[in-house]
Amino acid sequence: MQLESTLPLNPTPINPGLMAVTDAWRNPLGLMLASTGEGVFGVDLDGLCVFINPAGARMIGLESEQVLGQNMHVLTHHSHGDGAHYPMDDCPIYNAFRKGEPCRIDSEVFWRADGSSFPVEYSSYPVFDQGQVRGAVVTFVDITERKRAEDALHQAKNELEQRVAERTHALETALQQLRELAAWSEAVREEERTRIAREVHDELGSLLVALKMDVSWLDKRLSEQEQRAVQEAQAMRERMRGKCQNMSRLIENAVVNVGRIITDLRPSILDHQGLWGALEWQAREFVQSAEQELKWCMEVDEQRVLPEPMAMAVFRIFQEMLSNVGRHARAGTVDVDIVEREGWLHLSVEDDGCGALAQAFESAQAYGIMGMRERARHFGGVIDIDSQPGRGTRMRLSMPLPLPLDQEAP
Repeated sequence: MQLESTLPLNPTPINPGLMAVTDAWRNPLGLMLASTGEGVFGVDLDGLCVFINPAGARMIGLESEQVLGQNMHVLTHHSHGDGAHYPMDDCPIYNAFRKGEPCRIDSEVFWRADGSSFPVEYSSYPVFDQGQVRGAVVTFVDITERKRAEDALHQAKNELEQRVAERTHALETALQQLRELAAWSEAVREEERTRIAREVHDELGSLLVALKMDVSWLDKRLSEQEQRAVQEAQAMRERMRGKCQNMSRLIENAVVNVGRIITDLRPSILDHQGLWGALEWQAREFVQSAEQELKWCMEVDEQRVLPEPMAMAVFRIFQEMLSNVGRHARAGTVDVDIVEREGWLHLSVEDDGCGALAQAFESAQAYGIMGMRERARHFGGVIDIDSQPGRGTRMRLSMPLPLPLDQEAP
């Protein structure tokens, strides 16, 4: 009995090129390892290389055949970047199969066959077979260009930081010079005010007083004259007396204004009663003219005498604080608290007025506030302002007091 063939009578011939492609695709893992630009190698439990792709062998300067069977740590990972010995027990690659711990490192180097090194980023993963670790697969890439770019970026960052530091120092120096100039300007202005006040007091004040005395004498003499029969003479005398009395009133007003100008230019009470007496006098003068109630508390050593520039700064700051209350607060009560604590002078002025938002005191047009802060900053002090709409305002000066002469450093 003859079996009938199931093959076609005229089979189609197989293309030889297709057969070659089919054979190549039978090893896709080999194709992938050969085509990738990253280095890939595998090690067994002894650390010996069981395979390496051409890119990996090329990066360490060898052929693939020269690497197989070699201890990869001894061959390419034996030292740190500074040349120090790298113990095999510390190698993260070997921990992948010794402890089953994968890793990814970008801070180490691999070594070439010619003794040179290159920065590398590598990953090591354990290989399992039936639940048992059989070795590890390592992928690595040369990151020389990345490191060079990072170094260049780091250098540029350092240069930028240095330039910023230099500019900041220059700005701080300029600001310090500006403050010193402002302090010098303020000192010159105070000296000029003192000179003008003395001249007004000595020259114009004395002249007005003498003129007033002469006018008073003239008025007195006119009133003592005998009655003249001529009606015109009597009327003329009355007009002259009226003129003299009017001149006397004007001169009195001038004397008062001169005294006020002198006080504004140079508060002589600082010279006569010292800073502490001048502060209290200024506070009481202010509330009297503003028709407000004063709550006064001062706990300082009244025998302490501050240097004249510092005393003048404290007095002017206090005047500006009161001036702000008078111009903006619409307050009924002013609470002044002056205490000396741990070598610092704390002077605060608090009112029960309308208050304001914090932005109002930081405005570029708040020249009075800026002036107070610059005066205080020159002597190491600060101005703190606490204010809320409808809750009043509290301004506080904190300034370090100079040491007494017997406590100054030698």
